[in-house]
Amino acid sequence: MKIVACRECPLRALPAFVDASPDELALIESLKQRQIGLPADAAIIDEGQEDAPLYTLLSGWAFRYKTLSDGRRQILNFLLPGDFIGVQQKMADASPHGVQALTDVLLCVFQRDALWALHRGAPRLSFSVTWLTAHEESLVDDTLLSVGRRSAEERIASLLVMMYKRAATIDEHHGANGVAFPLTQQHIADGLGLSLVHTNKTLRKLERRGLHRIENGRLYLRDAKSLQQLADVYGQGDLAPRPLI
Repeated sequence: MKIVACRECPLRALPAFVDASPDELALIESLKQRQIGLPADAAIIDEGQEDAPLYTLLSGWAFRYKTLSDGRRQILNFLLPGDFIGVQQKMADASPHGVQALTDVLLCVFQRDALWALHRGAPRLSFSVTWLTAHEESLVDDTLLSVGRRSAEERIASLLVMMYKRAATIDEHHGANGVAFPLTQQHIADGLGLSLVHTNKTLRKLERRGLHRIENGRLYLRDAKSLQQLADVYGQGDLAPRPLI
């Protein structure tokens, strides 16, 4: 596996991410321990794992989740390239959630004490970690809103719109030809608190109305305006550039 230097990271060339200074890139490079590849469905962080590393998702998709004792799973949020993984875990505690690869993934690995180095040596980068954590919390908040108040149609419409926007920021054509969408109906069901049967019926209903199409692992919004209105996210605009650790 070719190790990608931080200054040569292909994600940094995308407008989705905030530029880093040469000094900040050098610090990130010094804190990066290694780069690993994992296959789809592999565990990145186990629930209850102690002293799990921090990761930046370089390529592929993953998701953060919690399970009940009988095996029922709630997906908390989906992770795309550029997302920073594991910062929610307290320094000396066990991880309160798991992280699993949804597709084959490449990950940059950092030890947990890298956070201290960022706070000591790079205030702007430490603020970036805070920003990323707050951003991920906002995504979880929206999932909670969906599960608590939105109908099945509204839940799925909201997820399709948000995942499309997120994926479009890292897409070569900015979503003009659809975006990568590796989620199965089970992932959607586990993320929105729906049964698999209800998820299937609702997706087909929205597709028959001409709102979207999922084909060959790609998502196409055929009537983005109507889908946004249904999801009650109309007018939120494009996503702002975000930090990349």
